[in-house]
Amino acid sequence: MLLKQTERALAPDLARGTMLVLVALANSTFYLYGRPYGPRQHVIEHDMLDRIVSMLNVTFVELRGYPMFAAMFAYGVVQMLRHLPVNDGKSVARRRFQWMIVFGFAHATLLFPADILGLYGVLGFILLAVMRAKDRTLLTVAAWWLVLVAIIQGFVYTDTSYSENREFFWSFEVDDPVTALLLRPMEWLLTPFGVLGVGSAALVGIWAARRGVLAEPEQHRTLLRRTAIVGVSAAVIGGLPMGLVVGRFWTPDSGAFMWALSALHSVTGVAGGLGYAALIGLFAANKRSGPGVRAISACGERSLSCYLFQSVVFVALLMPYTLGLGGVLGSAEIAFVAVGTWLASVLLADQLRRRGKRGPAEILIRRLTYRR
Repeated sequence: MLLKQTERALAPDLARGTMLVLVALANSTFYLYGRPYGPRQHVIEHDMLDRIVSMLNVTFVELRGYPMFAAMFAYGVVQMLRHLPVNDGKSVARRRFQWMIVFGFAHATLLFPADILGLYGVLGFILLAVMRAKDRTLLTVAAWWLVLVAIIQGFVYTDTSYSENREFFWSFEVDDPVTALLLRPMEWLLTPFGVLGVGSAALVGIWAARRGVLAEPEQHRTLLRRTAIVGVSAAVIGGLPMGLVVGRFWTPDSGAFMWALSALHSVTGVAGGLGYAALIGLFAANKRSGPGVRAISACGERSLSCYLFQSVVFVALLMPYTLGLGGVLGSAEIAFVAVGTWLASVLLADQLRRRGKRGPAEILIRRLTYRR
């Protein structure tokens, strides 16, 4: 299926493509098993390099990539509604969100129970309901939602003890594929509790889309610069304490303190996701478009296919009932696998771009959405 040669804004696709490397790094850690689990259910590492990589992953990646993706998703919803007839726009969007939920359920059941696609489908219906809300209302709700995120996330990850078995997402250490298949749908229902912050990021995404912040980044350099500095700084300052805990460089002495660290880690993750998006917007404002930028943008344009591709590779390499590498690799090695998988998806997406074709998942969901 050939792509229509229409002009696309660089920043949103570049942001989605870059975001996928953060998703790969975050998701790959779920596949580590066969060792005791510590805070936030990360495996206990003993090698210094693995401990450092775990610390960096938690500080810069964990709960940072998905808020960025949520902001880009909301931005895309606004753009989609603008390019569709008023009477048909919402009905088309609803069909797309319904199929996203179906795709998410299939992805979670067959491959990856921490799937985010289905949650974004549900989020899409919420975005349609608030699309006419005033800017001040959107930002106020986003701020208050972060308060709820802090409370819930704090309670979810207060445990500082070590455990021989997983406390959730048990299918990743099950060596029977049928048992894993039966566990995944139930595990999928737990996923929203770990990524509640995407709601606030999505509301900010609507606000940004109304102003064309990423469509015309050269006109919003000051806003992008401030967002990047504040957002990334907050992510590092708020994420480093939890990174030190996961890397076993520091152990909190109370559950209450761990609650505060978890709440801080989650809230600043939203700021970090928005900060990363702003950084990419600043880069796009300079109008640089070399081969690497075009390849990553092609990955972002085909983000659904590339996201699913990651799960296929991870399951084939890491699960106990396939090659089982998740039981022997450390955090540093699994990060290498994650980045390599992302790079492979970038190269494949670029080949599709050169041939003027969409990704296979994009073709399918587009046909189902515009079936009439």
